[in-house]
Amino acid sequence: MKKTNVSLTTLAIFMTTFMTAIEGTIVSTAMPTIVSDLNGLEIMNWVVSIFLLMTAVSTPLYGKLADRIGRKPVFLIGIVLFIVGSSLCGLAQNMLELIFFRIIQGLGSGAIQPVAVTIIADLYSLEKRAKMLGLNSGFWGVASVIAPLLGGFIVQHLSWHWVFYINVPIGIIAFIIIYFFFFEKKRVVKSSLDVKGVLSLVVLLLALMVFLQELGDTNSIWFLIILGIISIIAAILFYKSEKVAQDPLLPLDMLKNKEFLAINIITLFVSGVVIGFEFYIPTWMQGINGTNASLAGFAVTPSSLMWIVGSFLVGGMLGKMGIKRTYDYMLLVLLLADLTIILLPIKTSFWVFCLIAAFNGTAFGIITTASQVRSQVLVSADKIGVATSFNTLMKYVGQTMMVSIYGISFNLVIAQNLRKYPSLTQEMMNQIVSSQKAKNLADNLIPQLREVLLSGLKSVYIVSLIIIVISLIINQTYQKRFRS
Repeated sequence: MKKTNVSLTTLAIFMTTFMTAIEGTIVSTAMPTIVSDLNGLEIMNWVVSIFLLMTAVSTPLYGKLADRIGRKPVFLIGIVLFIVGSSLCGLAQNMLELIFFRIIQGLGSGAIQPVAVTIIADLYSLEKRAKMLGLNSGFWGVASVIAPLLGGFIVQHLSWHWVFYINVPIGIIAFIIIYFFFFEKKRVVKSSLDVKGVLSLVVLLLALMVFLQELGDTNSIWFLIILGIISIIAAILFYKSEKVAQDPLLPLDMLKNKEFLAINIITLFVSGVVIGFEFYIPTWMQGINGTNASLAGFAVTPSSLMWIVGSFLVGGMLGKMGIKRTYDYMLLVLLLADLTIILLPIKTSFWVFCLIAAFNGTAFGIITTASQVRSQVLVSADKIGVATSFNTLMKYVGQTMMVSIYGISFNLVIAQNLRKYPSLTQEMMNQIVSSQKAKNLADNLIPQLREVLLSGLKSVYIVSLIIIVISLIINQTYQKRFRS
């Protein structure tokens, strides 16, 4: 068997990490312009939620396939799907097309992220592995910092379509490197794939997300009932399939540990708070402050930077305070930051948002890293991989669910407030969220449009506040179990 070029393979992994990481923030930065161009304010949350859902649903499946048929073929399939999805997204002519193509992109992301980490584990000894995983996370951080600036530049000087096209050359180079320079032993399949578990989980998550998305439509009562029934049936089938599966996607006995369950529920909620902050703040910057696209995305950059800092701080905090107190303090930081956003006046300096982002990012980094560490500690050695995958799944499910809930709140409040101003239309709302398109609106209408937009945005952070409070209650409920 040919020998793997470890250096080049590692470089390709870092490239794919950068490629998938940059996608989230750069799309958020470009979203106001995309919405304005494609006239899709009411369904803009689907652009993010469908990507997250497809990543979440496919991640456990790709993890199983990587163990069964090998890392290389699964990784290459993920790269191809991501490249194809990115190319199609760039060609999208309306919001529905963009949402559909994001499904393909999300399916690619679901393979790239977990398999990349698995390959690093295969290539490096335990002593070197932590360093390489840290460097891999560093590329994620660098991507998060660069994305807002790059996204703003692309939107202003090229076209929003290029926020998707930039992935193509990176993906092609990574594919070539992995194909020609990464080699592995053939794997022997020891157990059957949990097909019933995979299918029932996909149906459950899809039905649940569409249910949440349609909750705001009072004309969809029968559709909601059907979705609810489908969700319940899928949940029952998933439970039954996991009980009898030889190699289940989710060993049910793992969830009997109440601390493990509580930690991952908090992970689900906090991940939702993350997406609410990073997705809607650029819209606030452009729509309310009138900031250009480049600077608007930069408002969330301190969150990405301090996330990395938080990840480095977590080890010391857990050692000194334990998981329970660490969670308490960081959830309180999120609570205060979120409350500050809700109380902000319509005329608020850009730098205030940067400061809030810094505090949020530190708390996000500490909580998410602590949840990974604690989830692994609470299970036996043979289930660490499954526990880690479940923790990752909770992050994606949390983001997917909360994006849908935020979208309901945002759209309902916008619709209610538009009724107060007969001279305003939904088309005007699509324009006000882009600082460039807002120039075409009548000057006397802009203050009213911004008031309506502000009410919708603040409703998002009121929902976040409720979620943070629930997380604090869960943490307090399992106080004894959370002590290290």
